[in-house]
Amino acid sequence: MTRRAGADWRWVMIGLAFAATLINYLDRQAFSVAAPILRPLFHLSNVDYSHILVAFMLAYTIMNGCSGFLIDRVGTKLGYAMFVAWWSVGALLNGFATGLWSLGAFRFLVGMGEAGNWPGAAKVVAEWFPPEERSFASGLFNSGSAAGAILGPAVIPFVLLKFGWRAGFYTVGVLGFLWVLAWMKLYRQPESVGPAAVKPKPPAAGVLFRSRFVGTFTLSKVFMDPVWYFYVFWFPEYLFHARHFSMASIGRLGWIPFAVAGLGSAFGGMISRGFMRRGMAVTPARKLAVSIAAVMMMMAIPAVRTPSVAASIALVSVAMAGYQAGLANMLAMPADVFPSEAVASVYGIASMGSGIGGMIFVALTGWMVDRWSYTPVFWMFGLIPVVCTGILWLAMGRLQKIELPQAA
Repeated sequence: MTRRAGADWRWVMIGLAFAATLINYLDRQAFSVAAPILRPLFHLSNVDYSHILVAFMLAYTIMNGCSGFLIDRVGTKLGYAMFVAWWSVGALLNGFATGLWSLGAFRFLVGMGEAGNWPGAAKVVAEWFPPEERSFASGLFNSGSAAGAILGPAVIPFVLLKFGWRAGFYTVGVLGFLWVLAWMKLYRQPESVGPAAVKPKPPAAGVLFRSRFVGTFTLSKVFMDPVWYFYVFWFPEYLFHARHFSMASIGRLGWIPFAVAGLGSAFGGMISRGFMRRGMAVTPARKLAVSIAAVMMMMAIPAVRTPSVAASIALVSVAMAGYQAGLANMLAMPADVFPSEAVASVYGIASMGSGIGGMIFVALTGWMVDRWSYTPVFWMFGLIPVVCTGILWLAMGRLQKIELPQAA
């Protein structure tokens, strides 16, 4: 492969990671957009709905502890494809749900499969992009989450109203299997990890768990990622119950914050890249970019207080763009510290923090909405990113490459 061909092919790889992330979030949106139909159909309270989300997050958390190690060991091609196929099977099964328990069980299965997306995509970035481009590349593939969330409120209501709620899940499952076919056909490795190269073995799990970076990074994600889970799983519910949107209105307007969030993902990658091009070291560049994003996420607080629906959607859009901007930089951090053969494992461990935080704050959301309203919920998700940035600045330390002993 020529140098030029390799440079071009990396955009194909990141495009495939973008497509997988889009399908991943299209599934999540299919569930959240269908919730106003499923809840009365299956007689689900806010707490019941939160329990189904917790089942998803529990599976996601458990499997995150394994998915990265598995992808590092079997390789990016097979590992990534396996997890996409896994969640696609789960998505198809969602269409056969008949009540609370079956729906919870199928969402659990989907959560196990979806745990492999970010470790797999982060490994693609580590293999194909140099440090100064990783936050930008991470922002590109991760903008697939916003794209999927955009398509969800725009397309899923049409499918539900036209063909029924089960068709939405069937559609997502089929898209996942089409992606697997394309990935297995198109995937290739960069020259540095090609067949002729000697591939280092992934490090032992215990070594990673004892790392200061892994511990603080995992803890920081407890207070970062639940923000996005709230908007993905609860925002259509908020529009339906608190702002009295119809299903058609959700389809017309519910996609707007996710579209703005997609721009935030690219914006976040450009922030740290701009800082580094002006001479700032990697560590302050990444952390300052996340801090700017946390300020943007605080816009959720006035969003719930304003009587104007337009102003509320605008403020939520800024908050969601802030999350994506911060995540673009956090996705790049493991590759700043660890060699590529360990990146999926590190991100998988850290995503356990994401799942734990998701379970805690998703359960709190259902409880708080049932007892009070959405107001304290929006305050909570406007403030917890500040905790995340505090952990990054005060506990993480410098982002610098380290050499790890290899597993036996």
